[in-house]
Amino acid sequence: MPDHVQKRGVFVVLEGCDRTGKTTQCKALVDMLTAAQMPVKYFNFPDRSTQCGQLINGYLTGKDEFTDEGIHLLFTLNRWERMKEMEKLLKNGTNLIVDRYSYSGVAFSSAKGLDMEWCKAPETGLLKPDLVLLLTMSMEELAKRGGFGDERYEVPEMQRKVIERYGMLKDDRYWKEVNVEKKFDDVTIELYNEVLRVVEQSADKPLEKLW
Repeated sequence: MPDHVQKRGVFVVLEGCDRTGKTTQCKALVDMLTAAQMPVKYFNFPDRSTQCGQLINGYLTGKDEFTDEGIHLLFTLNRWERMKEMEKLLKNGTNLIVDRYSYSGVAFSSAKGLDMEWCKAPETGLLKPDLVLLLTMSMEELAKRGGFGDERYEVPEMQRKVIERYGMLKDDRYWKEVNVEKKFDDVTIELYNEVLRVVEQSADKPLEKLW
């Protein structure tokens, strides 16, 4: 590829159970990429700033009720709301670090008893990440984390089911499992090295779509 052809950004998602440190690790990654003078932007889902996101926030904090199917579709719509912006950024060379994505939606909804293929269907056609970093830790450690239990899904039984569903969704071609039961900075460096690896491998490849 000629030097003057701009390489696209890479799309990296951090997934995992609640309170595994996804948000803080995302922000640490953004800081490291910025320091390395690599264009980067942080996204998180659900994006509670949109109209759809405000409905989701009401549900997660126990103020509002929806059917399991209804809330799943709201989470999906919340991702579609940001898709054009994300695609434009990637094509312009900006790397995206994203806190949760479609895999969370499918894992949580199917853990509640919905059919997994039904859950995946409305996500079909969304941008596919170049790398999914799955943060893992034992249930015992998870329950000790500050704030665990503040929101509706933060109960051990539900989190165990979610871990199982992540295992069913995991695709070793672009997923990397990272145990986070070690020093925070050591985890960040491990994640950062994975991001650099995928920048090397994926910046020349076309964007793909999910499922």
